[in-house]
Amino acid sequence: MSNVVVYGGAGALGRHLVTKFTANNWTVTSIDLVKNDSAKHNVLLSIDASLEEQAKAALEGVSQALGSGKADAVLCVAGGWAGGNAKSKDFINNSDLMIKQSVNSSLIASNVAAHHLASNGLLSLTGALAAEQGTPGMIGYGIAKAAVHQLVKSLAANGSGLPEGAVVTAILPVTLDTPMNRKFAAADTDFSTWTPLDDISDHLFALASKTAKVTSGKLLSVTTEKGQTSYNEL
Repeated sequence: MSNVVVYGGAGALGRHLVTKFTANNWTVTSIDLVKNDSAKHNVLLSIDASLEEQAKAALEGVSQALGSGKADAVLCVAGGWAGGNAKSKDFINNSDLMIKQSVNSSLIASNVAAHHLASNGLLSLTGALAAEQGTPGMIGYGIAKAAVHQLVKSLAANGSGLPEGAVVTAILPVTLDTPMNRKFAAADTDFSTWTPLDDISDHLFALASKTAKVTSGKLLSVTTEKGQTSYNEL
């Protein structure tokens, strides 16, 4: 049976991934702050723990879940959003939060993959298409996602510590169609340009099961128009 580790497995997208892989008879290990009862194994991290402490807990938990096995895929879909320019009242706090949610989670997922990913396995992180340009109204978010993009390129290079043949990528969505995003959407929002969570989970499952391919080190832009989602390497 194939194994997948989902970092952020109790979030909106993470729950879709856990459901998708479980339905296809994969053994799922969720890493998050709270439990996902649909996952076979749960590794719980403390929000008050340091990066080093969280990484140690993640490694130990995944090791116990996998036993002598390896993960065929490690998918990091943890993250969040906060806005603000350099003059905003919450600029520093929001930037710190974005780094913790996107950069720290990606570093931990990469560390887990270095120790527990199978040869030729998949490591997928989560960036943002907006971070390929300047993001003056959400600087903390932009720099955090840009760091994830750079991390993908470093991990795909020789000597990164990942197992032989590992494929590394990051999905770069624009806006995901989540309940929280819907809650704060403007009345005139065109939801046909928002990417359904099922589209993402279907594509990541295809990559993990090798029925779809991506070049290691390349970023995957995720764009939706009129309800149709496309994926393109950057």
